[in-house]
Amino acid sequence: MRYLMTCLAAMLATTPIAAQTIVFDPHIDLPKSAVAPGWTGLSDASSQFDLERAHNGGLTTAAIALFVPQGARDPASLAAAQAAFVARDAAIHAIADRNPTYADFARSPADVRRIVATGKFAVVESLLNAWPLGEDLDAFDRWYARGVSIIGFVHAGHNQFADSSRPALQLGDRPTEHGGLSPLGRQAVKRLNDLGVLIDVSQLSEAAFDQVLALSRAPVIATHSDVRALVDNARNLSDAQLDALKAKAGVIGINAFSAYLRARSPGTLKAVADLQAEYGLTPAGKALSTERQAEYDRRYHDIVGKEPVATVSNLVDAVDYAVKRIGIDHVALSSDFNHGGGVTGWADVGETANVTAELKRRGYTSEQIDKLWGGNVLRVWQAAIDVRDPAYRPVK
Repeated sequence: MRYLMTCLAAMLATTPIAAQTIVFDPHIDLPKSAVAPGWTGLSDASSQFDLERAHNGGLTTAAIALFVPQGARDPASLAAAQAAFVARDAAIHAIADRNPTYADFARSPADVRRIVATGKFAVVESLLNAWPLGEDLDAFDRWYARGVSIIGFVHAGHNQFADSSRPALQLGDRPTEHGGLSPLGRQAVKRLNDLGVLIDVSQLSEAAFDQVLALSRAPVIATHSDVRALVDNARNLSDAQLDALKAKAGVIGINAFSAYLRARSPGTLKAVADLQAEYGLTPAGKALSTERQAEYDRRYHDIVGKEPVATVSNLVDAVDYAVKRIGIDHVALSSDFNHGGGVTGWADVGETANVTAELKRRGYTSEQIDKLWGGNVLRVWQAAIDVRDPAYRPVK
């Protein structure tokens, strides 16, 4: 490890991380190894992200997601999720705290620019799936104080704040629970605006997406979403949603998630449907036991894992579509590494330069690439900060 750190220090001393631009991935997850004692994020072969490969690939900044999958809404499950949140938050901070020569923690776009200018990696903390917060709006204040700058209400499954674009049938979800945002979710939009937190609309149902855009005083971001016109999946944004995002001065982070960039084959779709029927996963079905959920998840991933993987070219096809639809100022790039993200040519952060090379091959200018790789995310984040309520005093 000492040799590795010495080599990395030498590289950082001789090669600026941001030779041309801030390269900002707005959605990366932690690897499972992150909660192990002594994990630092400096070098981790089990992960698609570590500081060494980020440097080699030219990635300068990432929003690392504080994330726990949606679970049952009972006290025991909620307590376990809250404990997991604390452990994973500590791991995110450890990337900067345990590697002060190579990384620093950023709480604003100005921080990102300052940190990257010194040759360090800028660590931003986001939060995806607010279920572990319970019904305590003040929890948003406490996580903001801890350093969370971007928040998305849901993941796969409805929760107390909003409906998801992917109801969790294995948890007994119906197609809709709140008709979009719950009353608590509507209050949460205002609270996040007051704090200056950037709202992430990825994963939301169409109704919830529309309601967030209508209620928010600030522009919003879809940190990891793709284009429904290219792949018809509820997780992808429709043309109408893209247009609404532009009208709100927001941004979509085109996501390197293969299933949302390359349509699944009819055979795979049928196999998944047959599997769901076998487990009784219908909108009117009952929740599965923990054991049956794990069994279903394993078999599901065995099926979809046989699909061919999308490529960097597919990723940039989606970028092209979004840019033509809503303009270069409203599009960014994201990986979703460590939670299913990764395409041929951009399988981990060490291959980030391949995306830039494909953008150049398609004719994007340096100025346009700067916007796609960070400028647009920084703009929308600053806009969220600019609308915060100066009279609001965060709860400690």
